[in-house]
Amino acid sequence: MTAARLLAAVAVLAGALAGLSGGAAAQSLNLGAGDDTPIEIFADNGIEWQQDNLVFLAKGNAKAVRGDITVLADQLTAFYTERPGGNTEIYRLDADGSVKIKSSSQTASGDKAVYDVGREILVLSGGTPKMVTSDAVITAQQQLEYWEQRQMAVARGKAEAVKDDRRVLADVLAAFFRKTKEGDSKVYRVDAYDNVSVLTERDRAFGDRGVYDVETGIVTLTGSVRIKRGKNELEGCKAQVNLNTGISRLFSCPGGRTKGTLSPGATRNTGK
Repeated sequence: MTAARLLAAVAVLAGALAGLSGGAAAQSLNLGAGDDTPIEIFADNGIEWQQDNLVFLAKGNAKAVRGDITVLADQLTAFYTERPGGNTEIYRLDADGSVKIKSSSQTASGDKAVYDVGREILVLSGGTPKMVTSDAVITAQQQLEYWEQRQMAVARGKAEAVKDDRRVLADVLAAFFRKTKEGDSKVYRVDAYDNVSVLTERDRAFGDRGVYDVETGIVTLTGSVRIKRGKNELEGCKAQVNLNTGISRLFSCPGGRTKGTLSPGATRNTGK
């Protein structure tokens, strides 16, 4: 994930700041380790090294740039521990205030970002955390997490995933990414938990749990399921909604039946 990879790169850079003077406002560094791409840190109020607190600070319109990846925030804070031999190891990086993490194809934003270096987990919170990929937009009211090792984003609190004219909403959404041949990350599956809604131009579908297969366009809903199109409404325990074709299939509960309310003259395209 670009956002997490960027914060990891900035964390590595912060470790190299031990060789900088505290008043530096902009620096360009070559991190080596087989990568000759320099990283630049800019801050209106300077870069500060608090040796007693084991903290690096970049204050005032802080900006970190490496290649096409940029982190913007009011302040960047790197926390480190001292290792044998005099080396430092960054274990956490905080970005505070108007946070934006972007590359040529992806962006993430929020009021605050915390990156756990060891676990490779990025957490965005405050305002309306948002992640924009090449083919989807994911937002949340509480927080948005990216788990690098699992290639998974978790949106919590009135979460929403938007792709073209399709929207999936729930209390919690878990989006799973897959690398393309071009090196981009694309969402291939979204799991939805509690108060699930699937909205298109024509249909509205609701359930307790949902699984959206992005490649096939099929959403499988379970629990207390309802499908509405115009004045028509169907109820059951499971439904498959094909967002590509507009065809919905509703399944009855074990030992029960599906239930429908149909208005004469209204268009219906469903089946058992």
